[in-house]
Amino acid sequence: MPEAVPSAERTPSQAEVAADAVAHAGPFESVDEVVTALREHGYIADTRLATTVFLLTRLDKPLLLEGPAGVGKTELAKMLALVTGRRFLRLQCYEGQDETKALYEWDYGKQLMYTQILREKIGQVVEDAPDLATAVERVGAQESVFFSERFLAPRPLLEAIRSDEPCVLLIDEVDRADEALEAVLLETLGEYQISVPEVGTFVAKHRPYVLLTSNNTRDLAAALKRRCLHLFLDYPSAQRELEIVRSKKTGLADQVAEELVAVVRGLRELELRKAPSISETIDWARTLAVLGVDELDPRILSDTVSVVVKYDKDVRKALEAIPHLVDPNAVVEEHGHGHGHGHEHGHEHGHDHGHEGGHTHDRPQDDDPPARSSRPAGGDPDDGDVDGRARRAAKDRPGRHADGYGNSAAAGKVSPSIRSVTPGQGARSFGARRRPL
Repeated sequence: MPEAVPSAERTPSQAEVAADAVAHAGPFESVDEVVTALREHGYIADTRLATTVFLLTRLDKPLLLEGPAGVGKTELAKMLALVTGRRFLRLQCYEGQDETKALYEWDYGKQLMYTQILREKIGQVVEDAPDLATAVERVGAQESVFFSERFLAPRPLLEAIRSDEPCVLLIDEVDRADEALEAVLLETLGEYQISVPEVGTFVAKHRPYVLLTSNNTRDLAAALKRRCLHLFLDYPSAQRELEIVRSKKTGLADQVAEELVAVVRGLRELELRKAPSISETIDWARTLAVLGVDELDPRILSDTVSVVVKYDKDVRKALEAIPHLVDPNAVVEEHGHGHGHGHEHGHEHGHDHGHEGGHTHDRPQDDDPPARSSRPAGGDPDDGDVDGRARRAAKDRPGRHADGYGNSAAAGKVSPSIRSVTPGQGARSFGARRRPL
């Protein structure tokens, strides 16, 4: 005998079951359909990524994408909204961000304006109050009027929950936000609801597709990861990156684009502060196409390397590596001061030049002036006499003054009252000073 169904339980109707199945069916019938749909909109996804997106749409779970900057994490959220026809909402995280910028805040300006408009009505409420306590109590009873949805300013999270139409919510660079924001996200990501103490709890009418991205600048809380599907999105294979570049219609010949991708992948193997991203590879391809490049050579790559390398030290490493990346047998020539790659050399212009990178002046070694040189008295102050010894020695010569100067008795004679001063005594009396090298 089959067990009786308790009277308190109600068997769902066929229509309700069908409606629930449609709601959770998702926009894609298979993983291959995800690949095709994204490709049609210019996003080249591999099977692993497409499988994760398919599960996101079927399981109603947020997706956490981790990986280096510029591998297509943010772009995936945009493409998913475009492919599914959903509204796109974005919360850009940053250091010091609090919950009011992510969830909601009260529109104080609007509240104040209404208070001024309703001042007369408020006066009527408290005009016959016998004492101050009673007046405050009456005003407090009306507090809910000013803390209602009318004065609630929704931010991206609340907006996604309250949205009347399905949406895609991107929580971008969540690792940049403080850990306190992660705690705020737990309710939203786990139950798709947000509690507002003054109003109540808002539950999502249509569960949004939620994607969180992280560049791994810090570890995220285990509680946050537990609520999400997870995928580490790394740089693509050479073949898929080439396919991405070709799909963007950069105007660069296929053979040149293939060589460029190989160069970029070689740069990523260097110990750079920031490795070139896929979007920067595309920008470099477009740059070379605009310049009419039909064959890669170290010179043109060196002149345009700043498109993909953004830090001075990285530029130096890239400039050294590029000739070998183009041709492993290339002989690298020393760069002089005439090259125009736009990176700084940190020259300190003084008497002694400390040029980084081994740059040298084009002049014979024999013509180099000594570090210190003597000069006659009254010479140019910039002629190399660093510590002034030559000038002091010249002033110590007997009979150097004209007649009548000081105690001089006659022309060419030194007064007996003035004894001669040796150069050594002069140097000691002046306290010879040296400039630091």
